[in-house]
Amino acid sequence: MQTQLAQLKTMTSVVADTGDIQAIAQFKPQDATTNPSLIYKAALLPQYQPLVKKAVDWAKTQNSTNTMALCLDKLAVDIGREILAIVPGYVSTEVDARLSFDKDATIARARRLIELYESNGLPRERILIKIAATWEGIEAARILEQENIKCNLTLLFSFCQAVACAQAGVTLISPFVGRILDWHKTKQADTDFSGSNDPGVRSVSEIYRYYKTHGYPTIVMGASFRNTQEIIELAGCDKLTISPQLLEELSQNTGNIEQKLNAQVSSEHDKWPALTEAQFRWHLNQDAMATEKLAEGIRNFAADLIKLEQYLDKEYL
Repeated sequence: MQTQLAQLKTMTSVVADTGDIQAIAQFKPQDATTNPSLIYKAALLPQYQPLVKKAVDWAKTQNSTNTMALCLDKLAVDIGREILAIVPGYVSTEVDARLSFDKDATIARARRLIELYESNGLPRERILIKIAATWEGIEAARILEQENIKCNLTLLFSFCQAVACAQAGVTLISPFVGRILDWHKTKQADTDFSGSNDPGVRSVSEIYRYYKTHGYPTIVMGASFRNTQEIIELAGCDKLTISPQLLEELSQNTGNIEQKLNAQVSSEHDKWPALTEAQFRWHLNQDAMATEKLAEGIRNFAADLIKLEQYLDKEYL
């Protein structure tokens, strides 16, 4: 019998949620995603030291007033370039999380990331720029998409974030599953959240049906999984980005997987009218889980960027 990973790949595009090039080569995903936390972990590994040193040396030659920011972008792009030599599809590279509430700065950093990729001979069509799904991030993505800079809106926890992303014409969203579950488990520790009862699974399923019913081309990529059962419950989703640990579990298990999501199941939601900034902020404010997890996610990514900066400053600058 086929492994669960092999079965899943017949229903869903499997993406590796890691910056570990060896893991990506092992599991042969379609795409790969990175984030500041993953880049920080990768930068500490011995096999990445040549890439780190190269990024630092390059940044020092640029006569910039912000050598560190250039170094971070160069390192992320160089790791992305290595990944693109393995995967046939996209790599996602994230804008500095500390710019999550600055539309113009997000646009500028996204353009620089694309410029760095293209200077290495890699077309922008294979790059997804990851941006937090704040109002400012979504509006930045609206402009970037018009420049054929494809965007992956991350830290997405609420239906209103998903609606706003679709209305902005973003290429892909990453609704988080496990972090939604984490929040609900702290509030209702005795509740059965297994299988289809998982609130993160329900959230992604709801978004998927809404997009398909109303003809939005934005790709839904479930992310942030806590266990393989969450992944199995979302079989059929456009894409699922999965950590090496859970990819390994799926590659060892042979239980049968059934497709749970398909485009023929209609959404219970009518098509929303275009959201204003005030409406978006109100809907997000009314969702305590999404408000808290979005803020927490931005803080955590920013904290790992600071750790990476401190490491680079101590060891290389």
